[in-house]
Amino acid sequence: MNWKCFTVTLALSGVAIAQPAKADQLDTIISAKTLRCATYADVPPFSSPDPKTREMVGFDVDLCRAIANELGVKAEIKPISVEARVPEVKLGRVDITVANLAYTLSRAEQIQFSDPYYIAKEMLIVPADDAGKTKADFEGKRLASTKGSTSELAIKLNKSDPLTFQDTGSAYLAVQQGKARGLVANTMTTTLLVNESKTKGKQMRMIEEPMLLEPVGIGMQKDQPALTAKINEILHTLDGKGEINKIWEKWLGPNTEYKMTRTEKVVPITELKFDPIP
Repeated sequence: MNWKCFTVTLALSGVAIAQPAKADQLDTIISAKTLRCATYADVPPFSSPDPKTREMVGFDVDLCRAIANELGVKAEIKPISVEARVPEVKLGRVDITVANLAYTLSRAEQIQFSDPYYIAKEMLIVPADDAGKTKADFEGKRLASTKGSTSELAIKLNKSDPLTFQDTGSAYLAVQQGKARGLVANTMTTTLLVNESKTKGKQMRMIEEPMLLEPVGIGMQKDQPALTAKINEILHTLDGKGEINKIWEKWLGPNTEYKMTRTEKVVPITELKFDPIP
């Protein structure tokens, strides 16, 4: 991949202009003693209903609650669809979106991103007997993904043909049924599906070359400097205390079915080198 430095203005401070004072959303959160947090409706291990209690659980849910705890308020979890992650926070229906939300140029025009807390990879999995070895081998080929996700964008950027679904399970089934040549999803999801395929259905394998690298952060409304600064401060605090790693180990770590290790630290997006998605 052709790396390049990408500088993003995060608008952590506003420019003083002559206009009526506007209360920052942070004040509203503190006053209401509630942080309205959007997470996936059913995308484990990030956020999904617990089969026994039906309460939402997962990495993103725990991170929401950790942030709320630092704010001294309660977390109100609002399950949403993949494509609603940006609109819900943009329209003010939630205070923050914590749902594996990757930075893209189009999203950054609509909402504010926090400092990233990890770097996600969009990976391609295909049937084990597929002859393809690199992502270039799948240009012009039909690949499945969830609708409105960066996985879909990765497919388009690869000049492949996206076949989209409302959930990953349906997209994966399309590959198993031969309706698509492969599936594009994040590393955690693709790792799990490859492992499951060893004992169930058509065996799959992962193409080693990532389709995309994506800084993942928390989404907020634009023009909320106090809230943005506070969320960034909390993420750095949680990272420094090892809390983010603790949550990661619980849901994604070596002792889980995903067997992932988090090596990143929370840093400003201006310090990262990546090719931003349009």
